[in-house]
Amino acid sequence: MVNGYTPTSLAEALAIRAREIVTPYAGGTDLMIDERREGSYLFLHRVQEMKGIRREGELLCLGAACTYTALMESALTPALLKEAIALIAAPAIRNEGTIGGNIANGSPKADSALIFFVADASLRLASVRGERVMPIRDFYLGRKQLALMPDELIVEVLLPMTWMEHYCYEKVGARKALAISRVAFAGLMTIRDGVIQHAATAFGSVSDVIIRKPELDAMLIGKTVAQAKAVRDAYLEAYREVIVPIRGRVSAEYRKQVCVNLLTEFLSQHGI
Repeated sequence: MVNGYTPTSLAEALAIRAREIVTPYAGGTDLMIDERREGSYLFLHRVQEMKGIRREGELLCLGAACTYTALMESALTPALLKEAIALIAAPAIRNEGTIGGNIANGSPKADSALIFFVADASLRLASVRGERVMPIRDFYLGRKQLALMPDELIVEVLLPMTWMEHYCYEKVGARKALAISRVAFAGLMTIRDGVIQHAATAFGSVSDVIIRKPELDAMLIGKTVAQAKAVRDAYLEAYREVIVPIRGRVSAEYRKQVCVNLLTEFLSQHGI
């Protein structure tokens, strides 16, 4: 037996979340295929505070209940995120699916979450007790394990826009689109006056959690392109050590080599 609540404001949604055992439900594209469709649901599609897209300085604030289609149609959405969204399922799914649901699913295959990882985005979490902001890297504790309290909702994604202009995105799957990725890669790099100002990489569909290692990317930041070339082999070897794929539909060895190939190509695109 399925029943639920349909709040029309964030305050109402949080009040219900605090007093009831409910499963948050926005687009429901993942929940609809769950055979255990029992219990109570908190339908969030009428909560307008969770559907906004606005720019505040260098932050793009994305409501957790924003659909992929809304993000695709917004002039504020960066090209990297639009490119990833364009390869998510079919238009019907993009019309219903939300970024909050994609994040809350807790999967390392989540396409939009990969972009939020590489951009070092944060999440605004709310409950009747108040709000807190948490880096998305800290939000994922393991596969399907989240640092979300039972009375909290993911309300907003805070996406830094400072370094989003120069990017690389690759999704390797059985098909070009409408496929779950076997390996996904996103990279950001900004070079000014021959010096690497910023470098960030992330790998999805490889481990239990999306791989993002800023301490390794720091090996390139502040260096000239020539200096980065000198540490290229050490950088790639460091990533070979931390990329330890879990078992999946294709071999771990294959996915590890694809990751290294994608990272190598990303460096080559920037003359490194």
